[in-house]
Amino acid sequence: MPVHYFTDFMMDTAMLQTESSARRNFAIQLGQTTRLWRRVIDRELQPYGLTQAAWLPLLFIARGDAPIHQKALAESLGLDASAVVRVLDNLQKQGVIERREGNDRRFKEIHLTESGIALVNRVELIAAQVRNQALEGVSEQDIQQVSRVIGQVIDNLSQTESRQS
Repeated sequence: MPVHYFTDFMMDTAMLQTESSARRNFAIQLGQTTRLWRRVIDRELQPYGLTQAAWLPLLFIARGDAPIHQKALAESLGLDASAVVRVLDNLQKQGVIERREGNDRRFKEIHLTESGIALVNRVELIAAQVRNQALEGVSEQDIQQVSRVIGQVIDNLSQTESRQS
């Protein structure tokens, strides 16, 4: 083993030993929360034929100020364009979205249909119910504090990711 690999290994080992258990638990709990939240919402939306792959883009489309294009939607979701195209194809087959030519004919605008709007309203209601169940007994002050912390974690990880690109 070359010397620099050994030195790096020793530094990494020392860092792990000094890292607090609270920091390790935070990362584990954050991952568990995300997975559990997704499973609960997916189970609630199963009767509507929706999983996170479908309902999350629907919410982005509905909450946007203007019609959104596929590329912008993919970027907002952090997905590659081909994955978003497949999801949109399925949503279009279900009749909840339609793609229309906009001002720039190279890009199709994504619009919700009337049944899409009704479905989004149902998704919003179910998401609110799950949120209320998940946050039962948690004070507004605690929610705000956790939100600030998670926002900082997102900023830190985004900076790390951009440096790696």
